[in-house]
Amino acid sequence: MRHPDQVPPVVWDSVLPGLLLLNVVTTYPARELPVAAALTAALALPLVWRRRAPLAVFAVVVAAAFVQWLADVQLPADIALLVALYTAAAHTGRRGTLLAAAVVEGGAVLACLRWASNGAFLTPFVALSATVVAATVLGVNVRTGRAYFAAVQERAERLALHQEQQALLAVAEERARITREMHDIVTHNLAVMVALTDAAVYAQHRAPDRATAAMLQISETGRQALTDMRRSLGVLRADEPDAERHPLPGIAQLEALADQMAAAGLPTGLEVRGGHAHVPASAQLTVYRLVQEALTNTLTHAPAGTRATVLVECSAGSVGVEVTDSGPRPARPVAAPPSGHGIPGMRERAAAYGGTLRAGPLPTGGWGVRTRLLLNSGGAGAV
Repeated sequence: MRHPDQVPPVVWDSVLPGLLLLNVVTTYPARELPVAAALTAALALPLVWRRRAPLAVFAVVVAAAFVQWLADVQLPADIALLVALYTAAAHTGRRGTLLAAAVVEGGAVLACLRWASNGAFLTPFVALSATVVAATVLGVNVRTGRAYFAAVQERAERLALHQEQQALLAVAEERARITREMHDIVTHNLAVMVALTDAAVYAQHRAPDRATAAMLQISETGRQALTDMRRSLGVLRADEPDAERHPLPGIAQLEALADQMAAAGLPTGLEVRGGHAHVPASAQLTVYRLVQEALTNTLTHAPAGTRATVLVECSAGSVGVEVTDSGPRPARPVAAPPSGHGIPGMRERAAAYGGTLRAGPLPTGGWGVRTRLLLNSGGAGAV
């Protein structure tokens, strides 16, 4: 069985004209039937197309009603005027609605003047005026409800689109975060492991103990790298042993980082000024990654004998980071291509905390990286 909502509107709009014509055919005497049937058809049949052309149908129905008034014939089909008025009010603006209501109201005045019994004008006029107002108000309410529903639907579509865009942005930010973390973790640990491997190979015959220590350091560095990678990818659970053994790196772990770099062949001095207990974990991770990337770049590009210095200044509202080294590297580029890694990645991390990272050669020789992170600037994307 077909659902009522699936029935074409023209079928529903044909019901009233059919009933009005049936009423005329079954109730009017034969001598009055031709005129009554013709006028009823002129009044009612246009309603079949009222949704397609509401104003044109209204004009045709008004014209037929005026002919009926001239012919001095009263018909039940006059209800078609109210239906046409309702349709015009439901599909046109305020000006068209007022004009249509005024025309029908004028017809009500003419009808009362001609057909009011015993000269009683006021009672039928009030009744007809009430039906005109009711049809107009009903049509306006339908138009307003349709417009409100369309606005709500459009707003819902915009909201859904906005949520989809926010989800895509969140995915892109998460991918960028993981990319930065993977770059920093892999680059740093591989650089340290390569340097330690070279040292172990060099010392394996001259100082076997140093070679053994270097190999153990390589093993520890590899495990640290695996743990950091798993943590960054979100697969390290808090209850796993490695979670306690390798906590989220922060300012407190910079000393171990400096020792690791020294073991890899880059003597590193560390100075932390001020307490860092109030610094959020995400900001501490950003500080750690900035120092780690800067020292890794030094280890990779600087010649043997270079020394590095790390200075971290903690205050109530900010954390300053400065990493300098003593090795001349004239061939080193100031910035890598804008791929989101290396120095560009460091700038992204600093920018997440309102900082501007400066990296370049120092006037006295060597290389320097400086930035200051603002703790009250959010930094959700820095982690």
